Amino acid sequence: MWGKILGACFGFMFGRIIGLFIGLYLGHMFDKSLKQNFDKAGGFSSLFKGDDDINQRQALFFTSCFGVMGHIAKSNGRVSETHIRAASLFMDEMGLTGDDRKEAQDAFKAGKDADFSLKETVFDFKERFARRHDLLQLFLEIQIQMAFSDGVLAAQEKELLQDVSKLLGISKTHFAFVLKRYQAEFSFRQQQQRYQQQQQRQQGQSSSYREGSGHHVPPNSGMSRTQALALLGLNNEASEREVKVAYRKLMAQHHPDKLVSQGLPKHMMELAVKKSQDIQAAYEYLKKAA
Repeated sequence: MWGKILGACFGFMFGRIIGLFIGLYLGHMFDKSLKQNFDKAGGFSSLFKGDDDINQRQALFFTSCFGVMGHIAKSNGRVSETHIRAASLFMDEMGLTGDDRKEAQDAFKAGKDADFSLKETVFDFKERFARRHDLLQLFLEIQIQMAFSDGVLAAQEKELLQDVSKLLGISKTHFAFVLKRYQAEFSFRQQQQRYQQQQQRQQGQSSSYREGSGHHVPPNSGMSRTQALALLGLNNEASEREVKVAYRKLMAQHHPDKLVSQGLPKHMMELAVKKSQDIQAAYEYLKKAA
């Protein structure tokens, strides 16, 4: 409205009647543009957004995430003990106890129900986090983690993951990229576990390492150049510059504080921290191997 009034006044001052109509028209266009931007920003409701808005986003991420996890776990007709254990370990990693853990369990069970709508759940999630591309990708990575919990990606699980990816607006090419990256991440974590177990066994036999030369050479952590590159989403021909660019991009995507501010539940911050640590480990290995 004020655009029309001011436009008409200035138009009349400089162009009399013709100027008035031109100014009125330009003012109308200004008001229309201003309203669109104002509505896009959330209208007056945006003035009242704060922690409550973040809490709502975190709650939606939380329930949607565990609901879809339960649905994927049931994709083969029944939920295996491995999937239940994986969901439980996931809740342990997040430090879920009491009501928070029960809420996660209820969402997981709801995802197993026959009337659970994967399309509606993921669509609502996508609508709420439309511009939070890093969170959309992390959501997909969490579902891939559930599907991979038994070390095998079944055909039904892969098909569901492709559906989730499509509903999130993620392209087939990028889905293949994320899947390949997680496979490398999964393999790396398994090797790290074996490495730690080996260290624990050797600690009990530490006296034997004091003999001979007196030097103890720790076992290899298992990471190779090929695996480190795969964890960064790169192939063996990647240049030093490509490694640096991929590292910075992935670290930015998985930065815990940024993801929490966008709507990642604080309970899930540990997940982002671990992913960042894996990315950092791969980059450090490649720097030393260069």
